[in-house]
Amino acid sequence: MISKETIERIRDTARVEEVVGEFVNLKRRGTNWLGLCPFHTEKTPSFTVSPAKGIYKCFGCGASGDAVKFIMDHEHYSYPDALRYLAKKYNIEIEETAVSPEYQEEQNLKESLYAVNQFAEQFFIDQLWNDPKGQAIGLSYFHERGFSDEIIKKFRLGYAQDDWAHFTTAAKQHGYKLEYLKAVGLTSSGEKNVDVYRGRVMFPIHNITGRVLGFGGRTLKADKSTPKYINSPESEIYNKSKILYGLYFAKSAIIKEDNCYLVEGYTDVISLHQAGIENVVASSGTSLTEGQIQLIKRYTPNITILYDGDAAGIKASFRGIDMILEAGMNVHVILFPNGEDPDSFSRKVSHDELVNFLSTNRKDFIRFKADILLQEAGTDPIKRAGVVRDMVESIALIPDGIVRNMFVQQCALLMNVPEQTLFNELNKLRRNKLKEKQKKERGESAEWDVLPIETIKVEPPLQLELNTHAQEREILRLLLNYGHLDLVYHEKNEDGETIEYREKVHEMIMDELAMDDIHFVHPTHNKVFIEYQNLILNTHTQESVQQFFVRHDDDEVRNLAIELIIPRYTMSKNWEERLHIFTVPEEEKLHAAVVEALHQLRLRHINLMIEDEKKKLKNTTDAEVIVAIMQVIKNMEEMKKRLSEELTTVIHPL
Repeated sequence: MISKETIERIRDTARVEEVVGEFVNLKRRGTNWLGLCPFHTEKTPSFTVSPAKGIYKCFGCGASGDAVKFIMDHEHYSYPDALRYLAKKYNIEIEETAVSPEYQEEQNLKESLYAVNQFAEQFFIDQLWNDPKGQAIGLSYFHERGFSDEIIKKFRLGYAQDDWAHFTTAAKQHGYKLEYLKAVGLTSSGEKNVDVYRGRVMFPIHNITGRVLGFGGRTLKADKSTPKYINSPESEIYNKSKILYGLYFAKSAIIKEDNCYLVEGYTDVISLHQAGIENVVASSGTSLTEGQIQLIKRYTPNITILYDGDAAGIKASFRGIDMILEAGMNVHVILFPNGEDPDSFSRKVSHDELVNFLSTNRKDFIRFKADILLQEAGTDPIKRAGVVRDMVESIALIPDGIVRNMFVQQCALLMNVPEQTLFNELNKLRRNKLKEKQKKERGESAEWDVLPIETIKVEPPLQLELNTHAQEREILRLLLNYGHLDLVYHEKNEDGETIEYREKVHEMIMDELAMDDIHFVHPTHNKVFIEYQNLILNTHTQESVQQFFVRHDDDEVRNLAIELIIPRYTMSKNWEERLHIFTVPEEEKLHAAVVEALHQLRLRHINLMIEDEKKKLKNTTDAEVIVAIMQVIKNMEEMKKRLSEELTTVIHPL
């Protein structure tokens, strides 16, 4: 286990805007940063990061936490793995206490596999640059492909000797176990223990932190019976469906450009990088997977697929486009001239010509798909009808209703079909999809037009009962953000002298609530308030109080605290710079804010008490009781009136 001191050091060092910024394109908004939430599909940014408080909050889906929580949720890491990730990022040495044998064994295995791959990467690099055969064969090949020394070193390319066990022998001599060499696919699983990669140039495959997961090896032989590429098998550290080649080198550029180019092979990525286009990754010849799409979505909602003009390959890729659409992302397509691919084309033209080609030949998926399918359908009305249906099926996958409607309109123009016809087909497809989803959730195979009556759950109508939730939240917001600040106010004594009084926000709030015997109704609010009181007794600082709740084990408590600590909206600088409209910071009117919050909470409690007294009236016929209750109600109404007059804001009917 990681020691408590090390955990605190990691948490204190990790800057949430830096950690989140590796995965989300953030833009400054006042003192905070804003971006598209990586945890749900959205078009308008609602994901707020507060560097000052060290936390993030999505006001769309509710996701919240600090740097450690972000890595846990985003990377699906365990708590210890998230800490290790951050420790490595900030060069913090991990000090650990005893852990379970099973966990230690699992971690040791993974670290051993990483170590083997790291050794292999450096070994192949050394063979390429320092061995005569590597220079003559491997390095010459890369130079013939037009790769510069700089780009070869950047992508850590290497060479594997055309020898039966050259690498395996060297690895064993350096102390690496044969079982690990076999587990990552560097040594054959047979009895002879020979190298898997022989006479091949090597392309290391990295994860987003730069660790080597596996390799792709390209043969330099003309023998057609020899596989052109050999790729590492899946292992404890390598899951092909969740890896994109080049993402480690491209993630910063993807965020900057807010777009990711998707290509097929290793050399496509490398050539485009060399040509100055760095926001590019490759699926490495495999069909695009949901895991790979989600990887890209962490950095941008925009994917541009680059195709080499092969018609069969393009049609086969339509499924990938549909998956991107279903993930709520925007997809565009660029088709290269016949006989060209991203690798060859980028080496034939200048940087400016390449940039111009990519910008002028970019099509949205609907126009691209229509061009391909209509060309195949010709003038046959039946085939053209099938094209229309195919197009609508893709549009139906888009989760955003406004975007769907826009594409329906575009499709209607392209296909010369009435919009209403397409909308009818679209709605039919989406209804069928919903029925299938419902059947799947119920585990049923029978056809149902509607849910069977016994499965329908009727919710009771919402009660308009008065409650104190909003007022309790406001009290907690003031405590969490300003509890340790001093309230300064002045009053005149009997001699007419002005006396300055000081008390902390938390002192005033807790004293006033205790004096009025007011307790929080909402259980989570009450829990936060009680724990806050206990923390104050131990003289915690404001920052440590916030961090206590931000890191709370109770999800409801943690989410509530973060929501109260991070403001949903911040005032734009344009109000001051362009419109000359100036606002007063809340800290400067804190006394009034606290008084108002307390009064609002009192008003709510009085209204609840009045409602209770009125209920008693309905349940009694005793004249004396009725008179007594009416007097209580009258007194409460008078208190309510006085409180309303003292409030600094307009009191709406309650």
